[in-house]
Amino acid sequence: MSLAQPDPRADTAAPAPRFGRRWTICALLLFATTINYVDRQVIGILKPVLGAEFGWSEIDYGNIVFAFQASYAVGLLLMGRLLDWLGTRRGYTFAVGFWSLAAMAHAAVGSVGGFIAARTALGLGEAGNFPAAIKAVTDWFPRRERALAVGILNAGANIGAMLTPLVVPAIVLTLGWRWAFVITGGLGLFWLAAWLAIYRRPEETAQLSAAELAHIRSSPIEAGSKTPWLGLLRHRQTWAYAVGKFLTDPIWWLYLFWLPDFFSRGFHLDLKSFAIPLVVVYLSADVGSVGGGWLSSRLMKRGRSPNAARKIAMLICALAVLPVVLAPRVHDVWTAVALISLAAAAHQGWSANLLTLPSDLFPGRVVSSVVGLGGMFGAIGGMLIAKVASAILQQTGSYIPIFLIAGMAYLFALLLIHLLVPRMQPAKLD
Repeated sequence: MSLAQPDPRADTAAPAPRFGRRWTICALLLFATTINYVDRQVIGILKPVLGAEFGWSEIDYGNIVFAFQASYAVGLLLMGRLLDWLGTRRGYTFAVGFWSLAAMAHAAVGSVGGFIAARTALGLGEAGNFPAAIKAVTDWFPRRERALAVGILNAGANIGAMLTPLVVPAIVLTLGWRWAFVITGGLGLFWLAAWLAIYRRPEETAQLSAAELAHIRSSPIEAGSKTPWLGLLRHRQTWAYAVGKFLTDPIWWLYLFWLPDFFSRGFHLDLKSFAIPLVVVYLSADVGSVGGGWLSSRLMKRGRSPNAARKIAMLICALAVLPVVLAPRVHDVWTAVALISLAAAAHQGWSANLLTLPSDLFPGRVVSSVVGLGGMFGAIGGMLIAKVASAILQQTGSYIPIFLIAGMAYLFALLLIHLLVPRMQPAKLD
């Protein structure tokens, strides 16, 4: 059945179920994102262990992180188009299978070059997660619910980041660090079985009620031809999303890959003791992710335009990040945790709204490509921050300049987004 034609089941005035099939799909996306972040964060948790065993310098570790970011950037550019070609179901299957095997492959290496190769493969595969997830949200949710759905699935990033410092040390202390990569990497293979059994497009899902289908299609999917990358780059809407990702994604990478080291350097915490502070940070980020998506959705239900709702929510988040600049200056670990927790929550609230912009500004047929392009710019920013952070730490050993960057990035990004899309009008592609 063509997406441009109504489904007969949609001819009904019955209200959509509050907890319908679309939220089962959202739960699948949440679990995939959780696994995605577990797999990428293991290396950060193990930095003190692997650095001591293999004698890594800060530059060595920065190069390993850089390799992941570089391949993630390339992967986002490729995966967006691949997903638009393969479709969400097959494309997500390929991405999760590839990154799971790459994560497990870390257990077989023992040198800087080996870890660079494994991280490169992991970055290519993991790049498929958000383009596929946003495409699934576009297919399964009306516009007014997308920010909340994205906020929920994006909470998987925080759940994964929260679980990793709890699970990985236990595995390492019991079985050794190689098993940490094998066990966490294997989680994705179990997720694939559920994904293949459950996921179909709404029109192909027999379990979907007529009322829920009508609710989903209350924001129609536009028909039209494919748009090449260069065509997307001609639009200010693409650059607004890309600039936001370039300036703020790297801050999250800082937290993922350097927070264990920050707590180790500043407060002498180790593999056994930094788990609880990290859990608090990422649990707070979970609240922020869902809260940021809820806030803009709530504002829209109260009559605010998507432009006002998204930008008000993003401004609140940008202001809440600012106190993190004080984190490396305090002497109490829990004061530092509180400041970083607030910033992490605000980042994820910001991200939930930023990730929704492509579905606000572009037709569904190119959403994955726009998400991929923007994510590529975010990963390029991550590449740069890896080099900057490792160089600062190698030369000064201080996190003060790093957290200053982290605190100021969001307000600058929001200013540029507003200048590029002051009214958030949808791009005219055809």
